[in-house]
Amino acid sequence: MVIKEVVDKKDSKRFLEFHKWHYRNDPNWACPLDSEFNAVFDPLKNRTFNHGILKRWLLLDGNDKVIGRIAAFIDYNRSKAYRQTTGGLGFFEVIEDEKAAFMLFDTAIEWLKNQGMEAVDGPVTFGSNESNWGLLVEGFVQQGYGMPYNKKYYSDYFEKYGFRNYFNQYSFHRDIASVNVFPERFMKIAEWVSRKPGYTFEHFSFKNADKYVNDLVDIYNATWSEFREDFQPMVPADFDDTLRKGKAFLDEELIWFAYHNGEPVSFYILFPDLNQILKHLNGKLHLWNIIKFLYLKRKHTMTRMRAVVAGVKPAFRNSGIESAIFKCLYHVFMKKRYYKELELSWVGDFNQPMLSVYKAVGAEQAKRHVTYRYMINKELEFARLEDEMKELVGAKEEKSENK
Repeated sequence: MVIKEVVDKKDSKRFLEFHKWHYRNDPNWACPLDSEFNAVFDPLKNRTFNHGILKRWLLLDGNDKVIGRIAAFIDYNRSKAYRQTTGGLGFFEVIEDEKAAFMLFDTAIEWLKNQGMEAVDGPVTFGSNESNWGLLVEGFVQQGYGMPYNKKYYSDYFEKYGFRNYFNQYSFHRDIASVNVFPERFMKIAEWVSRKPGYTFEHFSFKNADKYVNDLVDIYNATWSEFREDFQPMVPADFDDTLRKGKAFLDEELIWFAYHNGEPVSFYILFPDLNQILKHLNGKLHLWNIIKFLYLKRKHTMTRMRAVVAGVKPAFRNSGIESAIFKCLYHVFMKKRYYKELELSWVGDFNQPMLSVYKAVGAEQAKRHVTYRYMINKELEFARLEDEMKELVGAKEEKSENK
């Protein structure tokens, strides 16, 4: 077996095509669009290159056949927010061969070590952590759009190599085909919250996209700045990109905002599951596939939805505002009965309030992804994200008390 760095268009194409061969017989996998996949590695399309670097490698057998791939990268903004310098690895795919997997890990980690990294997280992506983040370890069912999918044996390779569970990411599923989508008690609370003075609710519209993008950024940054050590502030252009890419399939009535006396305080974003269409396109978006896409969309092939991201400003946590937004979504579900299933994903094991909301709506845990961490510098102590966050909150409280 030989490791080869991706250096030209031919290598890039082989890097891309490997996942199509690797999952060719797996009905649960959905092939991403070639253009969307390749954009991650294009400095002109991925702004993370403005503050990061990336390398890719192929693993070849004795007949020059690709049998594995991996990418290693450093987002310097994210890295400096951790206790130690931390890089990432992702886009990991390999045949069922432990030696092959370890060769890929060795290559990526050695490069990161030479770049001064003391730890590495994986499998993650080179960009925002709202999608394609973590390794699927439970719930090998239909892959939702933006959610990672992989071979079952990958977790053994990560853990045998020495990666440890940094945090779990849970996904919940809820059948919404019936009239009684959410429990009666939940709906009563939602009704009570929605009627409280000062609260108003609006769904997104492309006509006023700039307003809603700015509101989302305001809420998102207020929400997560106190929640994560590695928090990177969102800028309007980040969500503008998402809208531009998703305008062809997004449903305006699945993106909701809550306001209190005119101030944006919470949002919740659902995407129709584009994978239900993409699985028919083999990554290509030529003329025939565009026609096929439009036909399948019109036939309401997308019967599933995925919760992508949510936010609640700190002052409105525990107010029940999330339940009021779910009430708004309930009315959409009743109007658009072609939506049959809701995937609430992903929520970290450190986010107990959101886990409680998902359980309250009657959803059941269906998937678990794991973000692993490997300590390159063995002299440094490993800590799970949940413990790091508790220390961060404690430090902020102590600082506040000393003022």
